[in-house]
Amino acid sequence: MLKGKTAVVTGSNSGIGLGVAKALAAEGANVVINSFTDRTEDHELAEKIASEYGVTAKYVKADMSVDAECRGLIEEAAKIGPVQILVNNAGIQHVAKVEDFPAEKWHQIIAINLSSAFFTTAAAVPGMKEAGWGRIINIASAHGLTASPYKSAYVSAKHGVVGLTKTVALELAEEPITCNAICPGYVKTPLVEGQIEDQMKTHNMDRETVVREVMLERQPTKQFVKIEDIGAMAVFLCSDAAAQITGTPLSIDGGWTAL
Repeated sequence: MLKGKTAVVTGSNSGIGLGVAKALAAEGANVVINSFTDRTEDHELAEKIASEYGVTAKYVKADMSVDAECRGLIEEAAKIGPVQILVNNAGIQHVAKVEDFPAEKWHQIIAINLSSAFFTTAAAVPGMKEAGWGRIINIASAHGLTASPYKSAYVSAKHGVVGLTKTVALELAEEPITCNAICPGYVKTPLVEGQIEDQMKTHNMDRETVVREVMLERQPTKQFVKIEDIGAMAVFLCSDAAAQITGTPLSIDGGWTAL
């Protein structure tokens, strides 16, 4: 379905971003994956995607907290072909009370989780217009629609991502370019796996109890969202069937935001 199109997925050498990149590659898209590291295994990961799915795949190091590097990522990806699919996934988290929240963490989270999506989008839109087709998908969060304590920067950034999504969609409404936000609840990623282990020690609980009563307390299905679910939604948003879906936050959260 996406053969010949080039997709950029930020923050994609693991977790949700990598899952989305693989889902797009499975549909024939050439993919550019990204993180702030520049390790041999990062480039090998791109080579593995290329080999497995028969597409062009490239790893590009770029720090998503730096606007020039955000724009540079799009420019580098365009060497493969016009960037027609942009998935803004890069994100970090820090938990603390408002009065204790470190200023540097606030700035870093806003930069990586929100501002990067603005800069990559601004860089990619002219090429999408010229190509006559585009899909912008922002990975927001259930926290883009609701809040939790001790996550002031993350919740603010993700609410901002939803607002940015709506604004970009309206600006591009008469173009064949859509902009939507996927809002996951807790997703089973390597990062979350580590949090489960930490919570088991903190609460002196077994794994099943921690998952159900701590991690998934606000997720009514009591099941983690799968990375594959996010990838499938991204593929759908790139399809012709989703051509009239734009400016929309789409929840995949096990009923979290229905509460």
